[in-house]
Amino acid sequence: MGFAHHAGPGTPVTTADARHVARVMSALATPSRVRILARLREGASTVGELALAVEMEQPAVSHQLRILRDLGFVLGNRNGRHVIYGLYDSHVAALLDEALRHIEHLRAGDTTTPTEEHA
Repeated sequence: MGFAHHAGPGTPVTTADARHVARVMSALATPSRVRILARLREGASTVGELALAVEMEQPAVSHQLRILRDLGFVLGNRNGRHVIYGLYDSHVAALLDEALRHIEHLRAGDTTTPTEEHA
């Protein structure tokens, strides 16, 4: 968390990096996990609060949270009898925001290529 990230267009992607990115991106492969992350982007919550917000059964939310925690997307902190879940860091919210922006871009039918945008 105290190190710099220098990934950019010229950064080579090794086979190991590609595997790791694919595994991490799998967090967004299930609509329920995306909804949980979107709710946590608004603020930390208990499993019960998340279950109500995303209209899922509590055991199913707990299962998805375990996956998200294993992938490094959420953290859980015990507060008495409850565990309060939140996003791991601001990169998680930024990743979700970028995915949503991409969807908006596709829906708008924008045909501008990335090279035309930066010309």
